[in-house]
Amino acid sequence: MGPNALLLGVDGGGTQCRARLCTISGTKLGEATAGPANIRFGLEQSFSAIRQAATECLGKAGLSSKELSSITACLALAGATEPSHLAAAQNYKHPFGKTIITNDAHAACIGAHAGRDGGVIIIGTGSIGWAERQGLHYRVGGWGWPISDEGSGAWLGNEALRRVLWAYDGRIEWSPLLRQLFQQFESDPYAILQWITHAGPRDLASLARTIVEHASNNDRVAIELMRLAATHIDALAGRLIAVGTERISLMGGLASHIEPWLAPETKTHLVPPKGDALDGALRMAKAAAEEPSSMLGHAV
Repeated sequence: MGPNALLLGVDGGGTQCRARLCTISGTKLGEATAGPANIRFGLEQSFSAIRQAATECLGKAGLSSKELSSITACLALAGATEPSHLAAAQNYKHPFGKTIITNDAHAACIGAHAGRDGGVIIIGTGSIGWAERQGLHYRVGGWGWPISDEGSGAWLGNEALRRVLWAYDGRIEWSPLLRQLFQQFESDPYAILQWITHAGPRDLASLARTIVEHASNNDRVAIELMRLAATHIDALAGRLIAVGTERISLMGGLASHIEPWLAPETKTHLVPPKGDALDGALRMAKAAAEEPSSMLGHAV
């Protein structure tokens, strides 16, 4: 394996797909983003985004798409925690020379602790807790919207719209947050129903920014939602701590906004991440590239 062998790390989430191309010696050649790559919502959409991001990385490195077959790729994908989705992704015809597939939480944990034992809680479009300890994986939550992912952006958006309808019914008082959200739907409750029928997690999570902004302005409903979200994240942390996880890193687009609302017990275990899911994926891609070819082609 030469020093300029190509490694690709991919972090495929529910909102976007990020990719980073490096040499095996660690030289970064290019980064790119594309659309969502949660395989739970369709392999074709996910792998189209992955290929787009990979091709853009090659372009930034002055290489053509012909080099895809020379890449060892680690694809860390939302939805790959589920056996059926993982198997389908594993059997997909990939353009890369060598491919391993894992879930985004696993790669994030590897990246956050540079391969050492530790845990992560990802708070983004969805939410999940994950820990690596003495060679074992521990997963908490992250079963997917709408049955799980409490405390996430999608959960926040849904709960906020629920309260808009409560206010419309007269069950609770209006707040500036609720009025702003209602106005986004032209103050029509039926417009909310029509929209949410077809809305995905990414759509609901798009409302989280508004909730965070209103919480900073002391909107009582926004504060209630942030506190409730933090309670769910505390529960994920509590389970990771119970299995012996000493260090937990918060990751994801909402992590910094939820952290101030967490319980003191959770905060005592928090450490800054050393890296992200792309770092973890590249670490795993490098290990795969250095393995004999007979050991490759399986999902992690």
